[in-house]
Amino acid sequence: MMKVRNSISVLVLILLSGSLIPAQTANKTEVQHSFACTDYTQGKVFIISKTGKMEWEYPAENCNDIWILPGGNLLFNTGKGVKEVNRKKEIIFSYESNSEIYACQRLSNGNTFIGECNSGRLLEVNQQGKIVKEIKLLPDGTDGGHFYMRNARKLNNGHYLVAHYGLDKVCEYDSIGKKIMEIPITGGPHSVIRLPGGNTLIACSDHNGDPGVVEADKNGKIVWQLTKDELPGLQLKFMTGMQCLSNGNLVLTNWLGHNQFGKAPHAFEITRGKKVVWVYNDFTILKTMSSIQLVDEDASVAPENVLH
Repeated sequence: MMKVRNSISVLVLILLSGSLIPAQTANKTEVQHSFACTDYTQGKVFIISKTGKMEWEYPAENCNDIWILPGGNLLFNTGKGVKEVNRKKEIIFSYESNSEIYACQRLSNGNTFIGECNSGRLLEVNQQGKIVKEIKLLPDGTDGGHFYMRNARKLNNGHYLVAHYGLDKVCEYDSIGKKIMEIPITGGPHSVIRLPGGNTLIACSDHNGDPGVVEADKNGKIVWQLTKDELPGLQLKFMTGMQCLSNGNLVLTNWLGHNQFGKAPHAFEITRGKKVVWVYNDFTILKTMSSIQLVDEDASVAPENVLH
């Protein structure tokens, strides 16, 4: 009889201990986000609900950059083009190119900024698809190749911030294309954000270095960084997209291509003190995630502070 009682006591303790696990997990994941994202590998853009349900999808070959525009339309690249599509999947804006495109951005005047990789052109295109401004970073007829440029942004001061992925540097160009700043950064800079104080946040892949995220001051000195194995139980694989939230936290995408499928979370949110507060690691819908924008954060009003 004593053995039975002991067995029951042990079973009760196990059950009670087990019941604590979901509660602890819930505390760690109490932050939830609905978001739009790009899956470069599947060639689709998605909207995912706070509960993790796929709410919307649209085909987009080699998609890398995405925005939720005022009113709910989505702006994204499509390999060698850029599209704006509404939730009914009607095309509102379209631009096609002979060059690979990895960067797009809706400007406050309604035009669309586009970064052409191979041609090295920074373009501003009106709603009718006509180029109204062109800056050439390469001589005419020069092919910069697949690795020349990844994400790029027009800043509020009229300058342009460009991640030169294959050249291991981030450059700022003025309104006529003159280079005014260069930050050498090994690791394949993929995305860049100009922070409100003037520093530059850079997401690096694993090209010629370790993946990670660094913040550089106006002189190019690194003042903050997140390295590959710094977050317990969460390894950085191929850092591609970033979003700086209004509370100062960072949402980062962890691209899982190059035989890394399922080996790390697609995306996560951290504080600037490097505490993980949200993780998205559902592999049933997405294969890889290269860009993200949270539905509950308005990126359109502060293009300098948010990049994907």
